[in-house]
Amino acid sequence: MSLREKFRGPTTSIDEQIESYAIDRVPASKRWPIPAISLVLLGNATAMFFFSFGAQQTFLVGWPWLLAPIGYFFLGAIGIGMLTMRMASREGLSQNLLSRGLGFGSRGAAVTSFIYAINYIYYFLFEGTIVSHAISYQFGIEVGSAGGIAIFALVGLATLALVWRGMHAMSFLQAWGFPLFLILLAYALWRLGTAHEPVGPSGWHATGEVGWAAMWSAFSFANGQMIFQGLMATDYGRFAAQRIRYRGTAAIMLGELIPMFAVIFLGVFLGASLLTELGPGGQSQAQDPGFMFVHTMGFAGVLFVLVTQIRINVMNLYSGSVALASGFDVAAHFRPGRPWWMFLVWFVGVIFYAVNVIDSLGTFLAITGVLTNTWVLIILADYFICRRLLGLARREQIEFREHEVRAWNPCGLTSLGVAVLVGALGIVGIYPIYYASFAAMLLGPVLHVAITVATRGRFYRVPTKKDSSQEAADTPVIER
Repeated sequence: MSLREKFRGPTTSIDEQIESYAIDRVPASKRWPIPAISLVLLGNATAMFFFSFGAQQTFLVGWPWLLAPIGYFFLGAIGIGMLTMRMASREGLSQNLLSRGLGFGSRGAAVTSFIYAINYIYYFLFEGTIVSHAISYQFGIEVGSAGGIAIFALVGLATLALVWRGMHAMSFLQAWGFPLFLILLAYALWRLGTAHEPVGPSGWHATGEVGWAAMWSAFSFANGQMIFQGLMATDYGRFAAQRIRYRGTAAIMLGELIPMFAVIFLGVFLGASLLTELGPGGQSQAQDPGFMFVHTMGFAGVLFVLVTQIRINVMNLYSGSVALASGFDVAAHFRPGRPWWMFLVWFVGVIFYAVNVIDSLGTFLAITGVLTNTWVLIILADYFICRRLLGLARREQIEFREHEVRAWNPCGLTSLGVAVLVGALGIVGIYPIYYASFAAMLLGPVLHVAITVATRGRFYRVPTKKDSSQEAADTPVIER
């Protein structure tokens, strides 16, 4: 295989490129080389969100304490990504399809598909909002005005058109977009060093008291991202070779995380430098990449934010459409085609932008951390413990078609419901919110394994007449 071929996917039809096996297995002949998958994931690794993430960690706990939650994020994402990607590549299935056989059932998995899709709608909104902020700061257009909404909508539609052909389109965009990202980032750092006052680690201070609450808040923020990055990589890892080893999946994760953490630490550097310049009242702007780069670079900052937003939002639109296609396929037997679900992601994103949902970022991250983290760890526990370790169901060729699985598997759904309820108690203030995602994600998989073992894996199988007769025979008759 030539060097060029290592960074390209296999030859496929236009229909296959567009649908991207959203509701079926990826055939063994259509798998991608590791470098080609890593190239696609570069778009996520260099998202504007991670500049903001780095700045927020600095303002929460400062240097060197920020190394603890960031290190937890890095090591945890590698571990979760290795496991989820190995599982998805073996089966050639997205997490949404895997969930049908791994503890949730076909209709139960539709619920998790919608949970997953909401994540991408919000991240699409977040990245698009950064572009609107950049244009607002440069040209004086109000973020919440009709003009601001129109800019968000039009940029979103342009991004949608660019990713119509799925993985192949994203591979092309990242191949050309990443060098442009590096050039503009280098210019931003040069401008910071020549026209502003850069601040080193000795000036990376928290803006409040660094105590137990601040540290746990930083870990909670990192916790949601740790699970989500491993989960997101799986959407692309299902295209990896079927017999890929853990070192292969670790290589894909490192290929994504190393540039991602470079961006996070640049966010620390840029945020602290701008806060020193703007003063205590400038924290909100210092952690907003839309302001960060326009203030540093002027109009070139608008271009930088726009290019970077397109590179990540093609991934948000793609993954959101895969999740929705899987969910509606079983919930309503509605199959308009994967690309058309991108319009729903875009439309809901525009509505959320217009009503300023982005102001509730903290609450959103807490809720999705509880829901998404618990779901992911339940299916990992099902695959690696219930199936592969305990042998309660088959280890290969996981069932996912409607006739192969129950509509509702109470094992996963009950575990998810109880764990989410416990997490919700933290979100509403019964206990500190920064414990919520940890409590839910630890309780969910433990409950799932216990219930599945107690029922001896009975809910993996579709009930037959023989099963019904046996259940009736096992039911004691009470004589009056």
